[in-house]
Amino acid sequence: MAALTDEAFSIDKRPLRDLLRQVAEGRAQLPEFQRGWVWPHPNITALLASVSQGFPVGTVMTLQSGGDVRFKHRPIEGAEPPPGTEPETLVLDGQQRLTSLFQSIKLGKPVVTQDLRKHRVTGWFYVDMRAVLDGQTDREDAIRFLPEDRIVKNFRSEVLEDYSTREKECAAHLFPLNYVLDPDEWESDFEEYWDLDKEKRQLWKAFEKAFIKPFAHYQVPVISLGRNTARQAVCQVFENVNTGGVSLTVFELLTATFAADEFDLRRHWEKEVRAAWQAPEYRIIKDVSNTDFLQSVTLLATAARRDDAEASGVAEERLPRIGCKRKDMLELRLDEYQRFAPLVVQGFKRAAKFLHQQFVFDTRFLPYGTQLIPLAAILAFAGEDAQSAGAQHKLARWYWCGVFGELYGGSTETRFSHDLPDVVGWIRGTSGEPRTIAAAEFAPSRLLTLRTRNSAAYKGIYALLLKAGAMDWRTGEKAEITGYFDESIDIHHIFPKVWCEEAGKDPGRYNSIVNKTPLTARTNRIIGGNAPSDYLVKLAKSAESAPEVVHGHIRSHLVAPELMALDDFHAFFAARKAALLAQVSSEMGKVIVDDGADGPVRDEADSGELAEAR
Repeated sequence: MAALTDEAFSIDKRPLRDLLRQVAEGRAQLPEFQRGWVWPHPNITALLASVSQGFPVGTVMTLQSGGDVRFKHRPIEGAEPPPGTEPETLVLDGQQRLTSLFQSIKLGKPVVTQDLRKHRVTGWFYVDMRAVLDGQTDREDAIRFLPEDRIVKNFRSEVLEDYSTREKECAAHLFPLNYVLDPDEWESDFEEYWDLDKEKRQLWKAFEKAFIKPFAHYQVPVISLGRNTARQAVCQVFENVNTGGVSLTVFELLTATFAADEFDLRRHWEKEVRAAWQAPEYRIIKDVSNTDFLQSVTLLATAARRDDAEASGVAEERLPRIGCKRKDMLELRLDEYQRFAPLVVQGFKRAAKFLHQQFVFDTRFLPYGTQLIPLAAILAFAGEDAQSAGAQHKLARWYWCGVFGELYGGSTETRFSHDLPDVVGWIRGTSGEPRTIAAAEFAPSRLLTLRTRNSAAYKGIYALLLKAGAMDWRTGEKAEITGYFDESIDIHHIFPKVWCEEAGKDPGRYNSIVNKTPLTARTNRIIGGNAPSDYLVKLAKSAESAPEVVHGHIRSHLVAPELMALDDFHAFFAARKAALLAQVSSEMGKVIVDDGADGPVRDEADSGELAEAR
């Protein structure tokens, strides 16, 4: 985050009366990204009690308006400043307290709030004058929240208490808190009601000293950020002080920023962006978030800035960097968003088509959702240059190197910033292999530890089996067709788990991806817990086909059926492992040498394994 120097903010105390006047006049407002007011009336009671006793209630943090960073703003709830009033300050922290105090003691209207069960309630805050002065009643217990009509009823709607007129308030010694900052009128009515009774006048003066004057003299600590505070600093500060609320996202902050120029980012995301890929063929990108989209847009915007700087003769070491970290996204300008968002929408749609070509159809089996961010940016930036067969082959190599090199877990923004210029330059023939391809490695022993869909490489193997033409063993139907129309397809054991357990095989091997393949639920039921030599016969009978036909279906899974027919798990495992490694090697465009020195593999992290049928 940008550093805040001593000159960037100030700390002082301001009279509560003045702060609430600023709220009423619209000189203090809220940035649009602030959430709504949600305090229930017991919380407000506690706040009023604290102020009445001069207790600290925390600081208020404001941002001076008028700087380069502009946010759409709105009045604090209940305030009605003249239309078009521009705020002098924006409240970053203290909204709930300021709103509660404004509505309960300044607004002069019923407070619309909620009870502890979050049910909407409307009413007025009063304080029992005699309870304040008796020295025994807790201050919070002296403050009451009365219904909007000031009449308390029981569940049968019978009137229990009635304070609906000034005379009834005075008779009950109940002081309305909306007069606490200007009590003269109510004081006059109180004394008149009691006919200037000496004891009542003394009671009033004691109450005024004990309860009203603390409000009049109350000072609120205010931290004021200067108008030149950077946008990312505002965001970070807001999150630091808003620990009790929901974390502020970059999308929300940019929504507020763009709204200052009358652009509704949220509506654009919902109506223009997401709506563009609602068709079934784009279901693989249905989980792309607004932040993912912003990251892709920011990659293009920062790349364009760099290209412009380079074209204008800026030295290499001074060129702006390509990136999509939080700071980069917060610096995104509206004109840049409007320029690149449509390109990125098309980039994501092309990414969906590309993934289909790689036989990735379902979000359950999408290796890395994060890799979609640079993929969409690359396809958007490269445009038609990325559509040729040669370009698609290069793109596929980069993609599978990322998957099997397992390079897109954890913090990935730096890799994204390399991927965009590296892959686009490689596609256009202006640079060599991308850094992601150079960094990617796949150890043969990794196959033995791939056991659940939690792993990107596991999902990658599934896609490669579909790409290799895997057919259902019983019907001969291509697995991707079956999966598209029938969600019952899943990954199952080839040598059944029960058989392996009874044969004393190493669970580290028989639970690995080497011994698994995509099959329909019906085919898997035929397999059951039987030896392969037994279920091959059953499959041929169920398929009403010759064994050789079924064997052909099995070979499409890179499996040797002749070894299955011998129930030779060791030979089957070695052959399948070699076939899978060859497939991975081909997609990555890298030589993978298997020395066979795997040793025994223990069934290590199966506690997190997703439930899979035998």
